[in-house]
Amino acid sequence: MISKRQFFIGILLAAFLGGVLAAGSVQFFKNEGEGNATFYADQTARFTSLLKDTDYTVPEGLNFVSSAELVTPAVVHVVSSVSRTRSSGPESQVPQFWEEFFGLREGERGQQPMPRGFGAQTGSGVIISNDGYIVTNNHVIENASNVKITLSNNKRYDAKVIGADPNTDIALLKVEAKGLPYLKLANSDNVRIGEWVLAVGNPFDLNSTVTAGIVSAKARNINILRSENNLSIESFIQTDAVVNPGNSGGALVNLAGELIGINTAIATRTGTFNGYSFAVPSSIVGKVVEDLKEYGVVQRALLGVRIVDLSADIEEEFNEDFDSYNGVYLVEINPGSAAEEAGLKKGDIVKKIEGKAVNSTAELQEAIAQKRPGDKIVVEFLRKGSPEKVNLTLKSMEGDTKIIKKAVPVVVEAGGATFEEVPAAIKQRLEIEGGAIINSLKAENWVESGIKEGFIITYIGETEIKTPEDVKSALQKANGKVMILGLYPNGQKVYYPVIF
Repeated sequence: MISKRQFFIGILLAAFLGGVLAAGSVQFFKNEGEGNATFYADQTARFTSLLKDTDYTVPEGLNFVSSAELVTPAVVHVVSSVSRTRSSGPESQVPQFWEEFFGLREGERGQQPMPRGFGAQTGSGVIISNDGYIVTNNHVIENASNVKITLSNNKRYDAKVIGADPNTDIALLKVEAKGLPYLKLANSDNVRIGEWVLAVGNPFDLNSTVTAGIVSAKARNINILRSENNLSIESFIQTDAVVNPGNSGGALVNLAGELIGINTAIATRTGTFNGYSFAVPSSIVGKVVEDLKEYGVVQRALLGVRIVDLSADIEEEFNEDFDSYNGVYLVEINPGSAAEEAGLKKGDIVKKIEGKAVNSTAELQEAIAQKRPGDKIVVEFLRKGSPEKVNLTLKSMEGDTKIIKKAVPVVVEAGGATFEEVPAAIKQRLEIEGGAIINSLKAENWVESGIKEGFIITYIGETEIKTPEDVKSALQKANGKVMILGLYPNGQKVYYPVIF
């Protein structure tokens, strides 16, 4: 039988042997791993944010709830009616010379049904004033014959298009209402990479959807806006907040519920969200909206230069030696431009506009996009490594400093309908020399034919139409069934038989 003394001696001996073995093991593993530093060596672990109380479901300062509650009522669902039409009519009614226009082969004419229906394209919009001004993307309402918006409470309004700017993909709508919830525009220049943001919109027609993410990059150019005049401005805020088809025109907001951008595009190989989305910054949105409200058209200011980002390739191409790749290289100066008059030269490197650094072409474009023709700015640049500064006065696309006025279309009434001139931009895009847009339809014979407002008439019978006056003259001679040929703003060509 073991005595108490022997028991305690045994325990002490076991403890001593255990300590020796532990120390030996530590020394063994230390020697084995010597020279292999680990991430955890000498690190102090800590949380980046701590809850101070139990009222929050996320760390304090990252409370998405209040922002979402503030923003959701001010984001609307936009539905635009767009023509979905095809060529039609029985073969005996189709003039032979129209075959080439439609590209129909023999035997195909007259086999398509009459075009009667319209499709719909949907997106989102943001109310920016309590009296009904709404900002959205141009591509959401482009070619639309009518636009309707639905509030988060399901109340619906007809919206009027005040104006649109394809160069920034921004459009301004107006509904007749008062006391609407709206969002305040923040200064997107103050947005920081890594900042939490919310995207609010109507993806896949799922109304009032809120997603969260961070700002991944600023002044991002993804070459998605391509205009006829090559004056598109891309300086997007890039985020990883989930955005899908239907979010276009919706809100990108900070945690204070302030509008910092209009969600516009996604980087995708599938047609749906693949990790990154892009928003037009509020610095551009605010300027475009102000112009559309005041003038009906955007007042675009230009430096009058061709620019590229600094890079090793540019160094090699132009035999230059850059100290850094921050800045914008002037490849060409347009004759008579604001840049030429101020003394800027090919090879100069623009570093700042109005004291703000411009490290890329997108940042320079964004800075100039906030200005109007006639505005005076300070440009800081390097010339052969030497810092310089000039004051210059920005010009318009016409090469002067005058305010551009919205063209008032000529409207002609004839045959129970009204017609107006085709804007130059639409003629250029559709590659037509003229025509007349149907502004309104009053007589039943037009309505019964299936023709829609917004249709561009290019022929009446075999008479070519280049102006609204041509329509009036042709209809005065019309007797019986007359074929009306033309196309919708989306480029689809159609003909209709109309009885006079």
